[in-house]
Amino acid sequence: MAERKTQSDKSEIKFLEGPQSRFAELKFIIIIVWELIRCFRKLYYIGACITFFGSSRFKEDHVYYEFTKRAAGEFAKLGFTIMTGGGPGLMEAANRGAKEVYGKSVGCNIKLPVDQMPNSYLDKWVETKHFFIRKILLVKYSFAFVVMPGGFGTLDEYFEALTLIQTGKIKNFPIIIFNTQYHKALIDHINLMKSE
Repeated sequence: MAERKTQSDKSEIKFLEGPQSRFAELKFIIIIVWELIRCFRKLYYIGACITFFGSSRFKEDHVYYEFTKRAAGEFAKLGFTIMTGGGPGLMEAANRGAKEVYGKSVGCNIKLPVDQMPNSYLDKWVETKHFFIRKILLVKYSFAFVVMPGGFGTLDEYFEALTLIQTGKIKNFPIIIFNTQYHKALIDHINLMKSE
């Protein structure tokens, strides 16, 4: 199993190094299309989602974990399915918040070199190999994004949504930033870019 995983990781690294043979590129496209079909089928009936972005590193005893759990619970009470990246930390907190108020909880987990296992509060989840597929799924099924404290992954997903809004690909799509103090420098920089 470990050998197969290493082989898989090497093939992805090779693909991202640049152009490959036409056969290798066709094979990659077929794998991606199949992964999308599999995920679309599994998530077809999940309902209207609010997606939470946040760090995988904050533990259960952290104030951000408790706040995320409560916020997700309130959205779940309104009838929204709570969607996350499906992993630990604030993703787990959001899924847990939904489950504790008997709401629906969904995850789009990513396969990483250091495994990110789906958290135990998910009603349904899919696993993807590529971040871009995960981002497609998070946008496709969501009616709003909630941005909690996080790192590069959180910012990647946040800026993906901002770009889609700025370019008119998605409309009437709220992005809610909790803990603006944590994100203060980032918000200041976004306001600077908007004023230029």
